[in-house]
Amino acid sequence: MDSKISTYKDLIVWQKAISLVTDIYSLTKKFPADERFGLVSQLNRAVISVPSNIAEGWGRELSKNYLQFLRISRGSLMEVETMVLISKNLKFINDADYILIQNKIEEVGKILQGLIKSIYQKIKITTVV
Repeated sequence: MDSKISTYKDLIVWQKAISLVTDIYSLTKKFPADERFGLVSQLNRAVISVPSNIAEGWGRELSKNYLQFLRISRGSLMEVETMVLISKNLKFINDADYILIQNKIEEVGKILQGLIKSIYQKIKITTVV
């Protein structure tokens, strides 16, 4: 099996972030109608930002630019995590759904952090030489 990554779509973190987008959209469809332009809109925009910034960073090619977009993606993921907790506290999300989403957020976060660390190490090595 060829494990070469030739596009951002091959990145596990991007694939899992896309799955998280689908999950969040499914959850926010159940939110109260009066939240459509508030929490629903903000949460959906933030979760879309996670895989979008991974893809945009990949397209920039230069490692320093890529690293910056990965960090933006990580920040968006933390924003999603915060809004999901708020949604749980407001009883828009039940405990079971919260745990499921929280686990997915943590998984994406760990993989994303590993990618950030890998790119950072690559930059350190190439800038020292």
